Amino acid sequence: MSYTILIPARMHSKRLPDKPLKLLAGKPMIVRVVENVRGTSAERIVVATDHEAIFDACRQEGIECVMTRHDHRTGTDRLSEAVTKLGLPDDAVVVNVQGDEPMIPTSVVDRVAQLLVEHPECAIATAAHPIDDVESFLNPNIVKVVLDGRGNALTFSRAPIPWPDGCESPKALTALPEGCHPLHHMGIYAYRVGFLKKFPTLPRAPMEAAESLEQLRALYNGDKIAVTVLEESLPAGVDTAEDLERLQAAYSQKNA
Repeated sequence: MSYTILIPARMHSKRLPDKPLKLLAGKPMIVRVVENVRGTSAERIVVATDHEAIFDACRQEGIECVMTRHDHRTGTDRLSEAVTKLGLPDDAVVVNVQGDEPMIPTSVVDRVAQLLVEHPECAIATAAHPIDDVESFLNPNIVKVVLDGRGNALTFSRAPIPWPDGCESPKALTALPEGCHPLHHMGIYAYRVGFLKKFPTLPRAPMEAAESLEQLRALYNGDKIAVTVLEESLPAGVDTAEDLERLQAAYSQKNA
């Protein structure tokens, strides 16, 4: 299996400014992300950034980095520019690993890449895991995905889906029939480069704007998304200063 990892790293985060350069065990977080995914089967790892400081931090550690525009609407738009600048062929596979997830299991990164290789009819591959508690099922910040019989995504939503017909109780999770378990969509993606190149030109789906979920654009325009179901959730990324403190502690424990 041959694939490239692309790591988008944007300097300006509303909740945690300069996030990619926050130190984690003495090194910038973006460097720690790269160090972690070096344990995958990827043949190439590239950071795609919009800021010279991130570019310089990566180059100092011998990390390949490409500069992109600062005004991209979505992370996928940034990846589209990056694969074009890198000259990757349309049939190549890239995996998008977020620049704030330094503890993502390398086995999951490889698994998502392999899934796309095994499904030539799909433009994207991603991951999900079962939802086992009502709070998560009802939480709009937890995106749900429903699959077809081949394991491809039918739709994504912030709403609690699937919802049992005629059920008004918040304990709807227990009313779902066997084989209809809700799934939490995880934000890791493998893409075919040809799809990434055309993504910015695709019409935005009305439901994409309503739900603020850019993967719905692919389904709206007829592209298929393969989904692998994991047994457990992925480690949380870093969005706030509190998340950073939690990760600092976890990283110190891991190294110990």
